[in-house]
Amino acid sequence: MRLKNIVNKNYKKLNYEIREIVFLAKEVEELGQKIIWENIGDPVEKGEKVAEWIKKIVQKSAKENLVYAYSTTKGLENIREFLANLVNKRGKIKISKEEIIFFNGLGDAINKIYNCLQKRARIIMPSPGYPAHFSQEAIHAGKEPIFYALDPKNHWYPDLKDLEKKIKAHPEIVGTLIINPNNPTGVVYPKKYLTEILELAEKYKLFIIADEIYLNLSFAKIKTTPLSDIIGNLPAVSMKGISKEFPWPGSRCGWLEFYNLDRDKNFKDYFEAIFKGELVEVSATTLPQFVIPEIMTNRKYKTLLKERVQNYKKKAEILAETFKNLKEVILVKPEAAFYATIVFKERVLNKNQKLEIKNKKIKRLIEKKTKRKIPLDRRFAYYLLGATGICVVPLTGFYSRYSGFRMTLLEPDLKKFKFICQTLKEKIKEYVRSN
Repeated sequence: MRLKNIVNKNYKKLNYEIREIVFLAKEVEELGQKIIWENIGDPVEKGEKVAEWIKKIVQKSAKENLVYAYSTTKGLENIREFLANLVNKRGKIKISKEEIIFFNGLGDAINKIYNCLQKRARIIMPSPGYPAHFSQEAIHAGKEPIFYALDPKNHWYPDLKDLEKKIKAHPEIVGTLIINPNNPTGVVYPKKYLTEILELAEKYKLFIIADEIYLNLSFAKIKTTPLSDIIGNLPAVSMKGISKEFPWPGSRCGWLEFYNLDRDKNFKDYFEAIFKGELVEVSATTLPQFVIPEIMTNRKYKTLLKERVQNYKKKAEILAETFKNLKEVILVKPEAAFYATIVFKERVLNKNQKLEIKNKKIKRLIEKKTKRKIPLDRRFAYYLLGATGICVVPLTGFYSRYSGFRMTLLEPDLKKFKFICQTLKEKIKEYVRSN
């Protein structure tokens, strides 16, 4: 090579533990252990059946010649009009179809959102939170992410004092990320907390990024508040998609809704930069966009969502019941999306703990992987994988200062889900007491 190093030095900041643990799980699987995949939020891969009526709409639409063509760069005009109307009919804020841009999944949108910022501009993020946000923001800035804390002792709600403290300490912060409903914790923020975050944004002249991909997958007692209902005059962007909701993860179809573009020239320029970034890619995939109105307006759609969230609620209750007397951990009962986060209490974990692994080859593999210095919750996840085949994601993979792990509520077989919960409970006890 003409240059000794052609790689961007910031690539090391890319971290996606949700899929990275799969590499080890595949090695374990090849050595004879059956894997129970609790690492990734793909309802279809986990066994959830896509409704037949949705499949029929997609099949019928696939016969339309239009879906084999490019869409306009922002997305199909009538689909963006439909989505704008969903926001507008709530009666809080008005947007036009021109303020919506489609992307090939929210991963693509996340890339654009952070990499269209100037290098000094930073976004403060919730910890724990979805790692794709952290990685792309860190690569953009060439620095470690700036966090505000979510508190497991207060229902994983944002620590607003910590948020304001960090905003004051970092004048380079230009925006705040909200993930609501939250991934990985599975909680829904009360309107009061959201309003106070917006008040801080107004006070310090920040804009808001809201990841709302799970907005319609809530079974919380409190009402889920869309950002568009409370944003007022603040500049903001909301991230939405169909991957979790239909569900159709393989569609790679998400969109950004921009609010109050006309109130801040700087924010309007930012929107234009994101649009030009998508312009270079030509457009997002056409077919998934095309079917959105027909699916969302079908009389069966609301029933489908209700049935799905009730199913997740039932499993959240099973998990909470199983873990209620487990003194070593904190579990905030999930109330949205399809995740649960289990936190180990302070000083519960150490580097000497182990689980018995009967398969000698797997045992050697896990011992090799845990010899080097790694986070204590990753060590637990590796031993759990080797001993039981249950693949969970270490909580430190979500940029958390707490040790723990994330699992899903996606297992369709209730008997098997109960087995998973019970096994986790037993192995947590065994691991903690092993030294």
